[in-house]
Amino acid sequence: MILASKSQYRVKLLTDAGLNFEACDAEVDERAIEEALRGDVSPEAKILPEDLAQILAEIKATTVSEQFPDALVLGCDQILALGDEILHKAIDFEAARANLLKLSGKTHTLFSAIALAQNGEIVWSLTVPAYMIMRKLDPAFIGRHLAFAGDAVLGSVGCYQIEGPGIQLFEKIEGDYWTIIGLPLLPLMAELRSRGAIDG
Repeated sequence: MILASKSQYRVKLLTDAGLNFEACDAEVDERAIEEALRGDVSPEAKILPEDLAQILAEIKATTVSEQFPDALVLGCDQILALGDEILHKAIDFEAARANLLKLSGKTHTLFSAIALAQNGEIVWSLTVPAYMIMRKLDPAFIGRHLAFAGDAVLGSVGCYQIEGPGIQLFEKIEGDYWTIIGLPLLPLMAELRSRGAIDG
């Protein structure tokens, strides 16, 4: 199996799960694809966040699959939606602060999409949501949190890591840990077992 990503988080999840795989960056411009998709719909229509996550995961999987046609290739993507608005990774700490202020006291959804491709074709795909209920955050606390968490917040679409100090931002979470991290492992492993790709 090939993971169509060099994400350290996804590499660690698959490694910790005992899966044998190689990692190969799909090298796709996600924002350019998103803009192209938005241009393909009428002004009154919007691309759904879960659809965007699925499309991006499938594009990553098929892109790498074309380079390694006989391999089973896993593509992944995660989209954060606050209502109808899609939020992206912050480019700096000021943007991270603005994002956390926007998410404060509200529920946002993480859509984690996975897709398997072989011979350049999608053979299986799935999108799983997780609902993140953030507590009301004091602006001064947000500043202290960002200073403590450091550069890691810039690598996450929500500007937090629930496996670290980011867990302090939440009042309640509805969804499994792996989906929140960005790779729904349980359904993936079930599919791999059904295909005979892993022992089971």
